Amino acid sequence: MKYKLIAKPNKNYSPMQQILVNRGIDVKDIEHYLKTSDADILNPDLLDNMAEGVKRLVSAIKNQEKMFLIVDCDADGFTASAALVNYIYKVFPSAMDLLSIQLHEGKEHGIEEKWLEEIVANEYKLVICPDASSNDYEQHKFLKDNGIDVLVLDHHDAEEVSENAIIINNQLSDYPNKTLSGVGVVYKFCSKIDELMKIKEADTILDLVSLGMIADMMDMRNFETKHLIQKGLTRIENPFFKALVERQAYSIGETVTPIGVAFYIAPLINATIRVGTQAEKEVMFKAMLNHCAYDMIPSTKRGEKGKTEAVVVQAVRNATNVRNRQKKARDNGFEYVEQIIAANNLDKNKIIVVQVSEDLDKNLTGLIANQLMAKYQKPVLLVRETDEGLLQGSARGYDKSELKDLKSFLLESGFMEYAEGHAAAMGVGIYKDKVNALIDYSNTVLANYDFSACYDVDYEYMSNDFKAQDIIDIGSMKSLWGKGIDEAMIVIKGIKITSNNITLMSANKNPTIKITLQNGTSLIKFGASQAEFESLKSSGYTEIDVIGTCAINEWQGMITPQILIKDYEVVGKQDYYF
Repeated sequence: MKYKLIAKPNKNYSPMQQILVNRGIDVKDIEHYLKTSDADILNPDLLDNMAEGVKRLVSAIKNQEKMFLIVDCDADGFTASAALVNYIYKVFPSAMDLLSIQLHEGKEHGIEEKWLEEIVANEYKLVICPDASSNDYEQHKFLKDNGIDVLVLDHHDAEEVSENAIIINNQLSDYPNKTLSGVGVVYKFCSKIDELMKIKEADTILDLVSLGMIADMMDMRNFETKHLIQKGLTRIENPFFKALVERQAYSIGETVTPIGVAFYIAPLINATIRVGTQAEKEVMFKAMLNHCAYDMIPSTKRGEKGKTEAVVVQAVRNATNVRNRQKKARDNGFEYVEQIIAANNLDKNKIIVVQVSEDLDKNLTGLIANQLMAKYQKPVLLVRETDEGLLQGSARGYDKSELKDLKSFLLESGFMEYAEGHAAAMGVGIYKDKVNALIDYSNTVLANYDFSACYDVDYEYMSNDFKAQDIIDIGSMKSLWGKGIDEAMIVIKGIKITSNNITLMSANKNPTIKITLQNGTSLIKFGASQAEFESLKSSGYTEIDVIGTCAINEWQGMITPQILIKDYEVVGKQDYYF
């Protein structure tokens, strides 16, 4: 069990101050960060081409021009498009007759070439692309040459700003906040319309804004991003989002938090987009639309043939079922890939490169790469071959290791055709004849790298010398956890377990170990077993060091500090034989 302190704790800081400073928040800004306000929402005019984009949409509506809106195939794309449609319906309801909505059938992004002739033939005059299309240069030119304008509301980086489209993109302008996702840019766009029309309707889409930005893992250390997300979570009215929260209420708890949405809501949406049928994706998108969510459609529930149900009811059930299908398919795919690794001794290398067949669903590549990375505690490339001999797929870096930026490492090797995405999660391409060279290079350059897990912790305590109140204070920060503000981890050393302070709860269903310390703090180990319990129990004592997160247990008005065990190490054992 390896760990390191993020920084030596400052005795003048409270636990909250120390943890936020450790996350990169200046101590002078903490009070502001905790109490962000609408004053932190930046002027939408700071985004290039904002006025032009608003003018073009309004003119299309005024002149009764047909519009073609493309829903990008991820959670941010779905929420961005749904938020824009909901806003248009509320402010310009008659415009809905002019608007055609198109979903991708696979994992494509932006304007697909197969749609170009259809767009021209059907005399659309404006193509709208939320969360995509900044780099669709050829498609923009084709449409422009045919008298069709393109409006892009995006956050993805691109080599240059397209000359043939109206690009509103925080990455491609001097807008100070680079952590807005596509749905965040849509919100800024709607805010500008609000300003011009002297109305206040943009905030009605903030629930979808928060959902999309959380799902797209936007950094919550930015004041504007943090405020938009938290403001959206306090007013969840979107039918689909609200229904999902109700469905997941037991897991989420009484308060909807960014980390709760990230763990229990976003995966249901992602699963539907990745492995759902086209019909299931279309139902889910309709459920995000306020004016469609409660429409009655034929029921697909088992035993209810011939009956009807609301779109949102079907969408929520679909999302749960698809997520279960995805888990089953992922587990089967993981087992298949593990067999390839074992048969070829691929895990002996510093980076595991696995080529799979087309039998493995492409939509599961990233998920399975994540599982492999977690099991082998090494970077993983999971790829399949194209007709041109290019191996394409997903790469995942092990972010608890010394190699934090796998993308840069791969690109600097000189063997990759591309590595695009985040530092530890990306899409990759490499020609088959260069794989062995990449592996040899990695084994040499990374020979001394330790890929075993190393946890970043905020505090290191001794079991007989820490305040229970510190655990409560840290546990009370639950609403702050999110991308960039990672949940705090602590170490408790020298915990002596005796038969008097350890119990096994729910032994028959969900075995959970509970260890109670003298100061009243409980240590909880979920997913335990009878054998693990017996190994920790002894006639004398077993001494362990623990890494965990902090929580608060409230029961009948009593508040008890808890540490949820992530990892532990047995450091001593004493049995008594008398």
